[in-house]
Amino acid sequence: MTQSKISSDKSAFRLQGTDGIRREVALQSRFPKLSPQQVFLKKGIITEEFMERYVYAHVRLTLKNKLHGKEKAFVIGWDPRDPKGHYTDAVIRGIRKAGAEAWVIGTAPTPLVPMFMQLKNAAGGFMVTASHNPKDQNGIKIFLAYRGLKLLPENDVALTHAVLKQGSLKSTKVKGGKSDLGKEALRFFEEFHLSPLNSWADEQSFSKIILVVDPARGSLAKIAANVFKKIGFKAVHEVNAKQDGDVNHLSGVADLEGVPLISADMIDKGGKFSRHKAPLTLFELGRKYRDKIKKGSLRVSAAVFDADGDRFYRMDYDPFNDRILVLSGDETAYLQARFLIKKFPDRHLADSYIHTVESDLNTGVAAEALGLQRDLSPVGDKWILWKIVLMSSLNRIKILTHQAKYQGTQKDLKEIKSVSKKWKLASKKNSMDIQTLTSLDMDLDKMEERLPPLGPEFEMEHGIPLAVGSEETGHNITTGYIEKQPGDYSPVHCGNGLKSALNTFAATEYLFKTTSAKSYFAQLGKPFTPGFKGTFYAYYIDQPAFYKDSGVWKKIKNLLSRYAKENGYTVKHRVFPADPDMLYLALTYGEKRRPAAIFVRNSGTENKISVNLRGARGDKKFLCQAGEEGVRLLMREMKDPEHPLFKVEQSLLQKLKSSLLPENKAGTDPAPRVLMEMGKQGFTTHSQNGYQLTPRGTWYLKQSKY
Repeated sequence: MTQSKISSDKSAFRLQGTDGIRREVALQSRFPKLSPQQVFLKKGIITEEFMERYVYAHVRLTLKNKLHGKEKAFVIGWDPRDPKGHYTDAVIRGIRKAGAEAWVIGTAPTPLVPMFMQLKNAAGGFMVTASHNPKDQNGIKIFLAYRGLKLLPENDVALTHAVLKQGSLKSTKVKGGKSDLGKEALRFFEEFHLSPLNSWADEQSFSKIILVVDPARGSLAKIAANVFKKIGFKAVHEVNAKQDGDVNHLSGVADLEGVPLISADMIDKGGKFSRHKAPLTLFELGRKYRDKIKKGSLRVSAAVFDADGDRFYRMDYDPFNDRILVLSGDETAYLQARFLIKKFPDRHLADSYIHTVESDLNTGVAAEALGLQRDLSPVGDKWILWKIVLMSSLNRIKILTHQAKYQGTQKDLKEIKSVSKKWKLASKKNSMDIQTLTSLDMDLDKMEERLPPLGPEFEMEHGIPLAVGSEETGHNITTGYIEKQPGDYSPVHCGNGLKSALNTFAATEYLFKTTSAKSYFAQLGKPFTPGFKGTFYAYYIDQPAFYKDSGVWKKIKNLLSRYAKENGYTVKHRVFPADPDMLYLALTYGEKRRPAAIFVRNSGTENKISVNLRGARGDKKFLCQAGEEGVRLLMREMKDPEHPLFKVEQSLLQKLKSSLLPENKAGTDPAPRVLMEMGKQGFTTHSQNGYQLTPRGTWYLKQSKY
């Protein structure tokens, strides 16, 4: 049975994936002979009692290590996938039994947790969500008092050890209180986004945009639409806003991944998006106002989020080709960066543009052409946040050095130099823990208290050298500001779908305000020259089998390296200390050393592994052939016959062996989900008559032993 990821360092076993814990859920009563920890490890399932123990252990560690803010309280929010409250109630109990107060904000978007937490100086925060994953899954994201960071690897390991040792809490009494701060938190969230400092909008920014809003039946339902209405969009149409627990179903960003455009036939009966309300509504409105859109007097767009509201994709109806343009995190981040450089060149020139390995390689190249510093990061916005914290601290040191030279002493300069060395050393370490960061930050706090302040205007003018941090999947991070006291603005950073949406629309209206309608759509569809991106998946696998220097890791490394060299590429294995088990092969081709990359990594949010292909258009044929060989090897080596969904997959493959399979004949849950994920694995294609096997699906069925 699939267990949690085991790193190449066997002592560094972690329960967590890329972003906290996330699994299928079930009540503990289903497993009378197993502890919550055994259910998690042996069955791959999170129970309500596991959540209670997990949260209890984290709160106790936080209080013991004094890593909390001024208040001994934890903010807790959730998305609406748990309408009966089995899991959210357990998290609240875990906080209170550990001796802290639970500040409950209820159904809320993920970014509100770290933002509100920092506003109120809370000890930390929990978001109960499985993000873009299906409704049968849930999980917990943890936010720390220190800058709203997420747990770093050493903290994951410490929490894992504490959770695995934690016994029953049934007889443990509730000690901490509980406060409902939902209304206050949501009011703050709305005010934050209506501020021009955070939205980047002027009075006329959105006046000719009709906007379709798809909150994926999640946390941003009604919230995002209200902000868009108040900030001045011409009209707002909300779809998929019912918070009935059916999150992400036929909605949200996940189904848009890898889809650069939606053609008219894709919404016809049997088409990929024939039952998705957002593109259907966009086509309806776009066709209705086609003439006005062609003249440039109107635009019809969509803002699409995931269930917990930290991801954003944009869609626009193109009247010249009767299609929808889909902008992923790559395109939206680049447009935001271009806006910042054009409007505030003195402020942002040479700032950092951080993107992860999942991005189109040309995104970073295009950002460099704008005058930004390209910074490649492992997958996960926690690593973007870590880089931002590092550059923030180095920037504080720069400001302190300036203060000390003109207003301080030689002793001050010497102390600043010493702290600077510690920070630079910390940045080179393979792993970090929050205690180290907090200690170093406190040293800076003490020096700032001693030296005369330069004032908020100076600090904002000479602020963090960040343009944009982004993930292709739609997590975009730009500097926001929260007003803790009148006139006292503090920078805040988190993946925030609503801010990213506002910033992207503000960017395009500013950048293209004098552009003809035809040119507008040409530039919007390709804001930079795109390269090639491809991703091949294998689901229902034995994830712990893939780690650095494991058998399957070596096999696929040798296969891909040999294949690349045979096709004229040079190959270099690049190690990312933050994700050492990822296999990343940096490739170059020809005399001009055209860059490309193939990387293989376990998902930290779902039970799947992927072969990821990145390069120029000229690399497409080779990369796809390499990817096909790679994913077939992974399927042969890593498919897990003990996984319950593996068995459902085998049953569906047998049904598809000799004929088409209509969707209504697939069976009851979880068959529809498995059928969708079989499509993501490239096993099936879908038409109005049903599903049928692809060549890869036929190959897999023939070689399968089950």
